[in-house]
Amino acid sequence: MPPSTTRKKRPLSIPAPPARRRFRERLLTWYRRHGRDLPWRNTSDPYHILVSEIMLQQTQVDRVLPKYHEWLDRYPSLEALAAAPEQEVTDAWYPLGYNIRPRRLHTIARESVARYGGQLPADEETLLSFKGIGAYTAGAIRSFAFRERAAILDTNVAHHFLQSRAAGCFFDGFDALLHGDFVRLQGCTGLG
Repeated sequence: MPPSTTRKKRPLSIPAPPARRRFRERLLTWYRRHGRDLPWRNTSDPYHILVSEIMLQQTQVDRVLPKYHEWLDRYPSLEALAAAPEQEVTDAWYPLGYNIRPRRLHTIARESVARYGGQLPADEETLLSFKGIGAYTAGAIRSFAFRERAAILDTNVAHHFLQSRAAGCFFDGFDALLHGDFVRLQGCTGLG
């Protein structure tokens, strides 16, 4: 039987504040250079952010862009959406698919009108109580609309970090991100 080739695993810990700060700065620098100008990035309206987040679930940005504008022209507020018949709302969602999403958005609008004066609440617990709003969407609304510090971990980013951890190079992957070494990151995560 061949000798074991298991690598000694380092204990997982959160990087020190200076490392996190460098990572954040590099990520924001990258975003300023490469980030796309998207309409939901230019608003602090909680409803508009909610619509974008729900539309972007399992749907590519290029498919969402025209529908986002069309949707907000048709339903400019939670009150307008809440007042619309459910079948009309579902039909207006076409062709984005996953038709549970417009029904959940409609329910969120109705509940917001009935319980919160037509406004989305800012607190995490209440946002999470709405069916259709998970941790990521609640974090996005709190962060982008209400300017609160809220953790947002995109599924794709989480996938790559988990992949790097499974490959035994979680810290190498974090270090590669920290230093902008995307070639090393690709090697660590199996991307590329």
